Amino acid sequence: MTSSRTPIDALSAETIPADVAIEVRKLVHELSNSLEVIVQTGYLLGTLGLKEPASDWLRMMDDGVRKAMDINLELRNYIKDHSQR
Repeated sequence: MTSSRTPIDALSAETIPADVAIEVRKLVHELSNSLEVIVQTGYLLGTLGLKEPASDWLRMMDDGVRKAMDINLELRNYIKDHSQR
């Protein structure tokens, strides 16, 4: 399946204003923290030996959170690459 979202590399190469970059960095950091809670909770649930359909739901959650983590990393890199250091 192909993604319908625009690759972050295809976005504008202009420099992001410092105040915007700072705010987005804060949000990305908070998103990382929230995703980490989900990852750790999923890990702990995985140790319980869940049966179907719960094990399928856990796999679905894990796939979704991994995709969200990838997007979060893309955002971090984009902000880093397009803001003044």
